Amino acid sequence: MSKRKRTSKRPATHEELQGFQIQINEFGQIESTFGIDKINTFLNEHVEDRKLNEKPEGDLDQEEE
Repeated sequence: MSKRKRTSKRPATHEELQGFQIQINEFGQIESTFGIDKINTFLNEHVEDRKLNEKPEGDLDQEEE
């Protein structure tokens, strides 16, 4: 099998996240250029949480079976 070639081109990002970098150091710790509070604020504004949406009552009964 051929190996996948790495590209140096950066993916398209939202303008509020320009400059965001995330890495895992040699100790397994996550390092990023933005604070976790800024990332959480962005996600709260732009991403809908499916778990918090109300489910119809009929779906609840079906999941238990």
